[in-house]
Amino acid sequence: MAGVTKELLLEDISVCAPANHTEPIDRAVAEAMATILKAVADPARLQLLSILKYAPSQEACVCDLTEPLGLSQPTVSHHLKVLADAGLVSRERRGSWAWFSLVPVRLDELRSFLE
Repeated sequence: MAGVTKELLLEDISVCAPANHTEPIDRAVAEAMATILKAVADPARLQLLSILKYAPSQEACVCDLTEPLGLSQPTVSHHLKVLADAGLVSRERRGSWAWFSLVPVRLDELRSFLE
């Protein structure tokens, strides 16, 4: 049927949109999720999350995170601060060192949002 076109009638518009269409997420939820997404939108921060995920007890000292990333301690600390501000990692002071661990609840929120 070369040259034959089918016009989409206004009544047929439902084929263009999913049947389970819902309202957009609440603005506050969108802003909170954007903060998390911005935090993980960096290769070094994704590497840090990966290191923490597979570390014993899902935690590591900042002193152990510089070498695997090949970054300076101040740079790694900056990336960890961004992750902490987004609520993805928590920080605990042990003597003169800072230890970071994953916050599973926040990672679950991210996972649920992306599914």
